[in-house]
Amino acid sequence: MQQKIEELKQKAEQGSQQLQGEVQELELENLLRAKFPFDLIEPVPKGEFGGDALHRVNSQGGTPCGSILWESKRTRNWSDGWLPKLREDQRSAKAEVCVLVSQVLPKGVETFDLVDGVWITSPRVAIPVAIMLRQGLLQISQTRALSEGVQTKTEMVYQYLTGPRFRQRVEAIVEAFSSMQDDLDKERKVIMKQWAKRQEQIERVMGATVGMYGDLQGIAGKSLQEIEGLELQTLGMNEEPA
Repeated sequence: MQQKIEELKQKAEQGSQQLQGEVQELELENLLRAKFPFDLIEPVPKGEFGGDALHRVNSQGGTPCGSILWESKRTRNWSDGWLPKLREDQRSAKAEVCVLVSQVLPKGVETFDLVDGVWITSPRVAIPVAIMLRQGLLQISQTRALSEGVQTKTEMVYQYLTGPRFRQRVEAIVEAFSSMQDDLDKERKVIMKQWAKRQEQIERVMGATVGMYGDLQGIAGKSLQEIEGLELQTLGMNEEPA
């Protein structure tokens, strides 16, 4: 009878602990929902993977920014075996972060700490830890979005510079400059031709004028008034090369 009483007592304690654990899970889910109305707090179905709740973090605009796997423990003794099991559950849930909320903490942890890749926290600071982790996921998501935007713009610029559209633009500019250069060369040739023709006409007029002045000087002699410019021209024309 005493053995039977002990067995019934153990079953009662186990049932009480299980009930307390379920109450703590529901309380944690409700606290998360109330604190983060933009996020999605989903209870983990039994048998799917470990953990009690999957916390999907969303920005105010509704953009998914990551997820946190929560597990709650309400036991008298700490077990190091919880950590590798929760890390495995985290990989199965494809969550970025996992958190273990426990009444009893491992040695050396007073309120919360990161132990072997698992965040461990007491229930009284679980929400502050959730705020910290959630903000980290939001910042990482924002940084990733900015980086992707820069990368996208860089790729667009590269594709434009190496694509046919940019080449066609450059070819159009080069053709316009080439056409302008050709027109300028043609104008230069025409002007030079006209300049040479006018130079020749001026020289012919000057030659005829100097010849006429020389004829008149030969007839009138010194009585003909001297014209300085023509005198120099006459002198230059009468000189013979050495």
